[in-house]
Amino acid sequence: MPDQIALMKAMFTAAVKQALPEHGVAANMPSQPKGRTIVIGAGKASAAMARVFEQKWKGPLEGLVVTRYGHVVPCERIEIVEAAHPVPDAAGTRAAERILQMVQGLSEDDLVVALISGGGSALLSLAVDGVTAEEKRAVNKALLASGAPIAEMNCVRKHLSRIKGGRLAAAAFPAQVHTLVISDVPGDDLAAVASGPTVADASTFAEARAIIAKYGIEVPPSVTAHLAAAKNETPKTLANTKSICIASPQQSLEAAATVAKQAGYIPIILGDAIEGEAREVGIVMAGIAMQARRFNQPVKPPCAMISGGETTVTVKGKGAGGRNVEYLLSLALKLAGAENIFGLAGDTDGIDGARDVAGAFITPDTLQKARDMGLDPWQFLANNDAHNFFEKLGTQIITGPTLTNVNDFRVVLVG
Repeated sequence: MPDQIALMKAMFTAAVKQALPEHGVAANMPSQPKGRTIVIGAGKASAAMARVFEQKWKGPLEGLVVTRYGHVVPCERIEIVEAAHPVPDAAGTRAAERILQMVQGLSEDDLVVALISGGGSALLSLAVDGVTAEEKRAVNKALLASGAPIAEMNCVRKHLSRIKGGRLAAAAFPAQVHTLVISDVPGDDLAAVASGPTVADASTFAEARAIIAKYGIEVPPSVTAHLAAAKNETPKTLANTKSICIASPQQSLEAAATVAKQAGYIPIILGDAIEGEAREVGIVMAGIAMQARRFNQPVKPPCAMISGGETTVTVKGKGAGGRNVEYLLSLALKLAGAENIFGLAGDTDGIDGARDVAGAFITPDTLQKARDMGLDPWQFLANNDAHNFFEKLGTQIITGPTLTNVNDFRVVLVG
């Protein structure tokens, strides 16, 4: 078992390493402008991206980037500030206000470089007029607990924001906006990463209202009034922007597949954009693993089934949630101790949900060990408390901030 555990950890490490900013920022530098260069950014990887950019940039520059607490990377010419994630705080609001002010009043000779990565939506929080920051935070918190996929959450966020959904790029016009993105969303939709502050937005107020209704989310009267008025729709086209994805989930999954192949396992990438309730995805993955075990389909063991994307957790219990650990506990329960099947799941940013834990791993004897310790796995799952389950077993994956974010990484090894 140590060999399989070590292999899964090596695959996760390879996936994270592939997504580090230095690989993509240096290869996608914009041309020097005649005027000023202003660097702005938001996300868990934005500070690391900023350091690479300023090291490679030959001319003068200035700027401000906001990242999650604990994700600071020292920069010399770009100011780095910290704010809260996943629920916004006042520090994020102040940073968003400053960034919006920095890009206004520019000319066509100026250049705005936007460094965007996952987590930027919460970090770059600036409510529309008539809605307070506290009210917007309450809506965001309710969305996180609702089980809504990231695209739906971002639709609502964009229509309650002065900066998301392309509004930041619109404010910078006529300056050129060059955006470098580390994608953490299914399908690499750049309009969805950090709610697309510099990318044209196709979603509408009507869709935002429908999402609120779909999940039965209670919102303050000010939010209801703003969404109903449907004024100042997000920009549907932007003439002054160029956006480049410099790291994606698929690239990281392929890096992990190479590690598995070198270890003698046949890698199969099941998808880089898998969504749905984490516990349901766990059941499906267990079924695929057992199919390989029994019938050599879709691939003959030994094989490594690799997947990514962003599942969700509808929090109904008193636990902390965490989509990767909830998926993994559901997977273990469905496998029911099946011989020679192992699994690992973790968030490539090092943070699964609201806990500073990347994820965890399971082995064929995970459930037996838990029961020997007097733990009821089903109860932990029902309470959305998988983080505490794996903490008690000592099988958590703890990396600290990785300074990148290409979403979830999952592997099931079938021997």
